[in-house]
Amino acid sequence: MAALTDPPPRPPPGRPRGLRRLFLLATGCVALVLGLLGVVLPLLPTTPFILLAAGCFAGAWPAMHRRLAGSRLFGPMLESEPGARHIPVPTKIYAIAFTWVSIGATIVFAVDALWLRGLLVAIALGVTGFLVWMPSRPRPPLG
Repeated sequence: MAALTDPPPRPPPGRPRGLRRLFLLATGCVALVLGLLGVVLPLLPTTPFILLAAGCFAGAWPAMHRRLAGSRLFGPMLESEPGARHIPVPTKIYAIAFTWVSIGATIVFAVDALWLRGLLVAIALGVTGFLVWMPSRPRPPLG
């Protein structure tokens, strides 16, 4: 009966816990759904949402990150050295430009509701902030 009194196993050190992990999981899932919709909807971008989903899943749900990176459809968007936590500069530029062009076109031509326009701008700002925040190349080793 000692097994019933043992505390539950803790996640590995460095992995987010609690509300932070829940936030990363929720954001990653929403971004993945939006990225999947972007595959078939012409005005919705795919790459920035998949990059955001992969970034969120990298820490909160590594198995899903590996699945995304290994997929034929989304894997090439996420290519970098194994274990690297950076996004190549050309990918960042493409993703940011395509995000703003597609969301801008959606705001101008497809959306009338002011609140929805604000939501789209907030999404574009979030994706842009995430891409700018991610390192562009691996950090050199210390020492």
